[in-house]
Amino acid sequence: MQPLSGTVQRYAWGTHDAIPALLGRPTDGQPIAEYWLGAHSSSPSLLEGGTLVEHIASGPRVLGKRSREAFGEQLPYLMKLLSARHALSLQAHPSREQAIDGFARETRAGIPLDSPERTYKDSWPKPEILIALDEFHTLAGFRNPHETAALFAGLGVAEELESVIGPLTERKGPAAMAEVFLDVLSLDEPRRRLVNETVAAAMHHRDDGGEVGEFARTALELDAVFPADPGILAALLMNRLLLAPGEALFVPAGMMHAHLRGTGVEIMANSDNVIRGGLTSKHIDVSELVAVVDFDPWLPEVLLPRQTRRGVFKYETPCSEFEAWQMSVDSETGPVRVPGRGSARILLVTEGHCLLDDGHSRLELPRGRAAFLSAEERDVYASGTATLYGTSSGIR
Repeated sequence: MQPLSGTVQRYAWGTHDAIPALLGRPTDGQPIAEYWLGAHSSSPSLLEGGTLVEHIASGPRVLGKRSREAFGEQLPYLMKLLSARHALSLQAHPSREQAIDGFARETRAGIPLDSPERTYKDSWPKPEILIALDEFHTLAGFRNPHETAALFAGLGVAEELESVIGPLTERKGPAAMAEVFLDVLSLDEPRRRLVNETVAAAMHHRDDGGEVGEFARTALELDAVFPADPGILAALLMNRLLLAPGEALFVPAGMMHAHLRGTGVEIMANSDNVIRGGLTSKHIDVSELVAVVDFDPWLPEVLLPRQTRRGVFKYETPCSEFEAWQMSVDSETGPVRVPGRGSARILLVTEGHCLLDDGHSRLELPRGRAAFLSAEERDVYASGTATLYGTSSGIR
């Protein structure tokens, strides 16, 4: 058991105070969007005496036998704190096969890893789960096309947008959604007036109740950050979800999504592969969007954790790269054994104060502190009064 110090990522969309407050640090007036806990090569976390990447390289047995057999001698997951004050870009992530093929293809083409034209930074997929720590707003998956057409009609702009959104109701299947989405992203200058007309119409409905009011407020929220961006119309094709604290959203390969605002714990495969689809000044690879994105309309499920034993609650996902779980310890539960035996684990305390004990040594973890546990540390118990989030390989 070792204390683990994460790395701060400063992106413009981050909040200024949420992550510092959780970590018990003063704010510095600059946005802090993410706090990484893991062994990603671009920003590895720190242990006493070096980085987590160096620690694993010096003794890969800490990962666990089955994890090494499946993923090689690298940590297969990454844990983050994420805190957004406004919308991120529309994005999706590739499957393992798509990532392997895309990374090899761009490498053969000689595209540098740091090039803005590079889509695949590594050969890994990036399935992820976002667990809300406060009220968290996000866009995820494509809404039923007839419902979307009705919402545009509710704003009073269905006729003006007919040339763009017509296929939603005139055609069936994901091809119609893909046609509309890609057409929106390629709006020429004369047709960009459609974005302003939609936003102007939304102003008249911003105080409405029900789905039309929420639809209008989403348009205005996005326009405040990305004024007149065609990506606003693309985003309005998607479901808006509200996660309460403790609720989660699993993002599989191919699902278009965009987090809007809120703070949460994010756990993902150890990758930086992002296929962007709007609301960004960065490179958009349209051909890769078509290949990767799932344009089938569906409403993602909001997940709640399932109690597996006393004090341990697991978020069910189909991933082999990671498991995600919450631990709740107090005087009633008594010491709770940390899940993930046989795998390297990362723990983060988000509330209270925790004591880890493996029978040989102890580690105090107050709020905002994290720890790395090796696969060889099998029976580790947590006690105190605390809420922790943790992850391990999904293969042990």
